[in-house]
Amino acid sequence: MDGTNDPAETDWGPFGRPLFDEASAQGLSRVGVVDIGSNSVRLVVFDGAARSPAYFFNEKIMCALGAGMSETGRLNPEGRARALAAMRRFKHLGDGIGTDGLTAVATAAVREAEDGAEFCEEVERETGIHIHVIDGKEEARLSAQGVLLGWPGSYGLVCDIGGSSMELAEINGGRVGRRLSSSLGPLKLRDMKGGKKARKALIRDRIKSMQDDLGEQKNRLFLVGGSWRAIAKIDMERRGYPLHVLHEYRMTAKAVRETAKYIEKSDAEDLRNRAGVSSSRMALVPIASEVLREVVKTFKPRDIAISSYGIREGLLYEQMPQRLRDRDPLIEACAFAESRDARVPGYGTVVYKFIEPLFKSVRPERRRIIKAACLLHDVSWRAHPDYRAEDCFDNATRANLGGLKHSERVFLGLALLHRYSNRREGTRFQDLNTLVSEDDQVQAEVLGKAMRFAAMLWLKRDAKLGELRWFPKKKRLDLRLSPEAAPLFGEVAEARFRSLAETLQAEATIKMGQ
Repeated sequence: MDGTNDPAETDWGPFGRPLFDEASAQGLSRVGVVDIGSNSVRLVVFDGAARSPAYFFNEKIMCALGAGMSETGRLNPEGRARALAAMRRFKHLGDGIGTDGLTAVATAAVREAEDGAEFCEEVERETGIHIHVIDGKEEARLSAQGVLLGWPGSYGLVCDIGGSSMELAEINGGRVGRRLSSSLGPLKLRDMKGGKKARKALIRDRIKSMQDDLGEQKNRLFLVGGSWRAIAKIDMERRGYPLHVLHEYRMTAKAVRETAKYIEKSDAEDLRNRAGVSSSRMALVPIASEVLREVVKTFKPRDIAISSYGIREGLLYEQMPQRLRDRDPLIEACAFAESRDARVPGYGTVVYKFIEPLFKSVRPERRRIIKAACLLHDVSWRAHPDYRAEDCFDNATRANLGGLKHSERVFLGLALLHRYSNRREGTRFQDLNTLVSEDDQVQAEVLGKAMRFAAMLWLKRDAKLGELRWFPKKKRLDLRLSPEAAPLFGEVAEARFRSLAETLQAEATIKMGQ
């Protein structure tokens, strides 16, 4: 620390300067995508920081276009009518929202149906929306790119299940590798002849064939698709898991087996109500669980993660320049939130540099959470003071943020809670504390109280606060305030500094105006 704390400098440390305000990113700030799948038709409009976008609008219509195709070879007539009506609505919504046109893609049902081309022509004739019908390998590639939107630089196997197909794609170091497509979608499997025994044999043979082509894939398995997310919801319900956020939810091979058995033994209607799964999705879950069990059994992944990002996010990722792709989605989103909502945008970097000496020995993955917390430390100032701490915690744990494990969400939430409150006991979120260790709870408290103190020295984005020096072995915390900040060190600021020292179990010393 040199005591300057000047965010106007180009040094953003390991995170890089945010790019959300550059022209290449601003061009992606309001993008509309329509995904026409075998089971659902969905419009998503992305907004905000392109690298970690918010969902400005998100609507899904369950059309079941692929239902009955095994027998007729054609799109489900009722589903086709519903899909056309949805596309008319989406066209008007896109125009009203200002998306400058919608990008529409269609997958297995439309590409395989005898009347698929006719349907696309009808949609374009009535709405002006051109539908790009993509093959299975392209579907796999876009889904894998969606995963990379949330997990930059990831390694593993992406498994995307739709109504009529299932795709696999390997990712290595942030790049998409080999890709395969199969007909293992639950809509198609439900219609096959021969019953459960024949279905399971087909699933086993197809997945073994895919493994023969891809080879060993024992890294992380990323699960993309509505049926996988429904199974994850049921797994959460079975476990009594306290954080109902699907993205980055982790499962083990054992959990997959136990949840598949749980689905088999449970009353479907009762289970879907308890887990919050739609009736149309629940009808496909038992078959999808058979596929998932076989995927996990065959590939033996190191761990399993649910991705809420898939083909739609992959289409956004497709339009990003590489330098934007390389950015940390968490830091980019938090910097955007600060620029939009903080009272003094840029002061979060002042806070980060000021409190950084307290965390000299932390791992890089923790350092990025500390940086994120500092960027977010003042974005909830409009909330009522009585609810501000819980509002911060709720936003951090449930916000649409990429690049965050569940334990990191809770750590970030606790730190922001302590930005406004000395106590974390007794909140309505107390059961979530079990997702982080006691040591991490204390470190989150230290971070929150450090931000709480630094906020008392609030000046401007190029403020020079002074210097904190932390000697963990001696348990001594020194504060040297700059002449600029010293007049702000009143009795409330001093109380907050001493509260920080107490949490560190440290002796505190204060030097003014140096």
